[in-house]
Amino acid sequence: MDWSELTEGAKAVLEQTRNIKNDKIQIVEFEVGFKQVDEEADGTPVSIQEEDYQSLKRYTNENEYGEKYHMARNKNIVKIILIEDGRIPDNLSDFPVFREYKSIPKTEEGN
Repeated sequence: MDWSELTEGAKAVLEQTRNIKNDKIQIVEFEVGFKQVDEEADGTPVSIQEEDYQSLKRYTNENEYGEKYHMARNKNIVKIILIEDGRIPDNLSDFPVFREYKSIPKTEEGN
Protein backbone atom coordinates (compact mmCIF):
# COMPACT_ATOMS: atom_id res chain seq x y z
CA MET A 1 0.00 0.00 0.00
CA ASP A 2 1.33 3.42 -0.93
CA TRP A 3 1.11 6.62 1.15
CA SER A 4 -1.15 8.21 -1.47
CA GLU A 5 -3.77 5.50 -0.88
CA LEU A 6 -4.23 6.47 2.77
CA THR A 7 -7.21 8.47 4.01
CA GLU A 8 -6.47 11.94 5.41
CA GLY A 9 -7.19 10.84 8.99
CA ALA A 10 -4.77 7.92 8.63
CA LYS A 11 -2.06 10.25 7.30
CA ALA A 12 -2.58 12.61 10.26
CA VAL A 13 -1.96 9.73 12.67
CA LEU A 14 1.06 8.26 10.87
CA GLU A 15 2.75 11.63 10.56
CA GLN A 16 2.91 11.76 14.36
CA THR A 17 4.58 8.36 14.94
CA ARG A 18 8.08 9.83 14.67
CA ASN A 19 9.32 13.05 16.25
CA ILE A 20 10.54 15.24 13.41
CA LYS A 21 12.97 17.17 15.61
CA ASN A 22 14.91 14.25 17.09
CA ASP A 23 13.77 11.27 14.97
CA LYS A 24 12.58 9.40 18.07
CA ILE A 25 9.72 6.92 18.04
CA GLN A 26 6.56 7.98 19.84
CA ILE A 27 3.12 6.53 20.49
CA VAL A 28 0.05 8.10 18.92
CA GLU A 29 -3.26 7.48 20.66
CA PHE A 30 -6.54 8.21 18.95
CA GLU A 31 -10.25 7.61 19.21
CA VAL A 32 -12.16 6.23 16.26
CA GLY A 33 -14.90 8.80 15.72
CA PHE A 34 -12.74 11.78 16.80
CA LYS A 35 -13.40 15.14 15.12
CA GLN A 36 -11.17 18.06 15.99
CA VAL A 37 -12.94 21.37 16.49
CA ASP A 38 -11.86 24.20 14.19
CA GLU A 39 -10.46 26.29 17.06
CA GLU A 40 -7.99 23.54 18.07
CA ALA A 41 -6.74 22.79 14.56
CA ASP A 42 -3.49 23.97 13.00
CA GLY A 43 -4.92 24.29 9.52
CA THR A 44 -7.43 21.63 8.50
CA PRO A 45 -9.20 19.94 11.45
CA VAL A 46 -8.36 16.24 11.94
CA SER A 47 -11.14 13.69 11.72
CA ILE A 48 -10.49 9.99 12.39
CA GLN A 49 -13.35 7.70 11.47
CA GLU A 50 -13.72 3.93 11.03
CA GLU A 51 -12.56 4.17 7.40
CA ASP A 52 -9.36 5.88 8.59
CA TYR A 53 -8.77 3.09 11.10
CA GLN A 54 -9.28 0.48 8.37
CA SER A 55 -6.87 2.40 6.11
CA LEU A 56 -4.27 2.47 8.91
CA LYS A 57 -4.77 -1.21 9.63
CA ARG A 58 -4.17 -2.08 5.98
CA TYR A 59 -1.15 0.24 5.71
CA THR A 60 0.51 -1.15 8.85
CA ASN A 61 0.32 -4.63 7.32
CA GLU A 62 1.05 -3.85 3.65
CA ASN A 63 3.06 -0.64 3.25
CA GLU A 64 5.61 -0.44 0.45
CA TYR A 65 8.28 1.16 2.61
CA GLY A 66 9.14 -1.78 4.86
CA GLU A 67 8.00 0.07 7.98
CA LYS A 68 6.52 -2.04 10.76
CA TYR A 69 3.98 -0.83 13.27
CA HIS A 70 2.30 -2.19 16.37
CA MET A 71 -1.32 -1.13 16.67
CA ALA A 72 -3.71 -2.08 19.46
CA ARG A 73 -7.41 -1.27 19.71
CA ASN A 74 -9.56 -1.36 22.83
CA LYS A 75 -13.14 -0.42 21.93
CA ASN A 76 -12.69 2.90 20.09
CA ILE A 77 -9.28 3.83 21.53
CA VAL A 78 -6.29 2.89 19.37
CA LYS A 79 -2.56 3.20 20.05
CA ILE A 80 0.00 2.92 17.29
CA ILE A 81 3.81 2.87 17.43
CA LEU A 82 6.46 2.52 14.74
CA ILE A 83 8.62 -0.55 15.40
CA GLU A 84 12.36 -0.42 14.92
CA ASP A 85 14.64 -3.47 14.79
CA GLY A 86 11.67 -5.69 13.91
CA ARG A 87 10.33 -6.15 17.43
CA ILE A 88 7.90 -4.51 19.81
CA PRO A 89 9.80 -2.64 22.55
CA ASP A 90 9.86 -4.42 25.92
CA ASN A 91 8.47 -1.51 27.87
CA LEU A 92 6.02 0.58 25.85
CA SER A 93 5.48 2.83 28.87
CA ASP A 94 8.99 4.24 28.25
CA PHE A 95 7.73 5.85 25.06
CA PRO A 96 5.80 9.10 25.27
CA VAL A 97 2.26 9.36 23.98
CA PHE A 98 3.07 12.25 21.71
CA ARG A 99 -0.28 13.00 20.20
CA GLU A 100 -3.75 12.19 21.39
CA TYR A 101 -6.71 12.54 19.07
CA LYS A 102 -9.42 11.89 21.63
CA SER A 103 -12.61 13.60 22.68
CA ILE A 104 -12.50 15.14 26.11
CA PRO A 105 -15.67 14.40 28.08
CA LYS A 106 -17.60 17.57 28.75
CA THR A 107 -18.43 18.31 32.38
CA GLU A 108 -21.32 20.41 33.57
CA GLU A 109 -20.24 23.73 35.01
CA GLY A 110 -21.09 24.40 38.60
CA ASN A 111 -21.19 20.75 39.70
